[in-house]
Amino acid sequence: MVFANIEYLFLLLLLIPYIVWYILKRKKSEATLQISDARVYAHTPKSYKNYLLHAPFILRVIALALIIVVLARPQSTNKWQNSEIEGIDIMLAIDVSTSMLAEDLKPNRLEAAKDVAAEFINGRPNDNIGITLFAGETFTQCPLTVDHAVLLDMIHNIKCGLIEDGTAVGMGVANAVTRLKDSKAKSKVVILLTDGTNNKGDISPLTAAEIAKSFGIRVYTIGVGTNGMAPYPYPVGNTVQYINMPVEIDEKTLTQIAGTTDGNYFRATSNSKLKEVYEEIDKLEKTKLNVKEYSKREEDYRWFALAAFLCVLLEVLLRNSILKKIP
Repeated sequence: MVFANIEYLFLLLLLIPYIVWYILKRKKSEATLQISDARVYAHTPKSYKNYLLHAPFILRVIALALIIVVLARPQSTNKWQNSEIEGIDIMLAIDVSTSMLAEDLKPNRLEAAKDVAAEFINGRPNDNIGITLFAGETFTQCPLTVDHAVLLDMIHNIKCGLIEDGTAVGMGVANAVTRLKDSKAKSKVVILLTDGTNNKGDISPLTAAEIAKSFGIRVYTIGVGTNGMAPYPYPVGNTVQYINMPVEIDEKTLTQIAGTTDGNYFRATSNSKLKEVYEEIDKLEKTKLNVKEYSKREEDYRWFALAAFLCVLLEVLLRNSILKKIP
């Protein structure tokens, strides 16, 4: 427990002279009714009131002490703190071109990729993870973070049509590399997921791979899609018709990207195959990360205030009932 106004606790010292004054006052006080000889009362049993004689004073002292504690504002011990955890830095580069709506994976390629990515994030609580989306162009949806609750919420909101259509694989890799290049982590990884061939962007995929290699970044590539033809939803008026489209994945380029950066290429023809890349990443060595955590402080004065109120109430009741003085 900490105190927001800890200087108020010095007021507790004032209780010492108050207690001394009470003791001296009791010693100097004289009985209201005086008798010549009290020996006759020597064997008279003491009343319970004798044991309660100093109770009001004790209750008052406790109440004053509790009020001072309330003024000092006791709070929970939550605070900023630096902690050291184990993890790696990972950027997820996800293709959001319209071809990702094909339903050879269930419910479609994009939703399957989102589900597996979310499962992967939940399984690696100590990793810095970010998200880059790409189609005809690219942007960072979420920079590297250990706040996985925010990350999962952003993954839930990923959909096709956010940016110009197309497949800029090189730009997707380059954007992810930009987010990782200044990282101090020993292991830096890009997981690139796409279902097509590079047809947009100013940076070629192999050039982006060389840039990643120069920064010590490993790129794992995933080609998503079945072999042959895949059903693709095509809106016609108020209905949706399905057209079988050929699956064209540039596996050669994706393999070269992975090979250049000491990564691996995976072909995900089903939802279960899509999980294999994450099993490979689990084998990577981990590195230490410094994380600053914050928890909001909470005021804890209420119980002290309630106890002080009960002490005052009990003192008043005693003085006006059992220990009431008759003038």
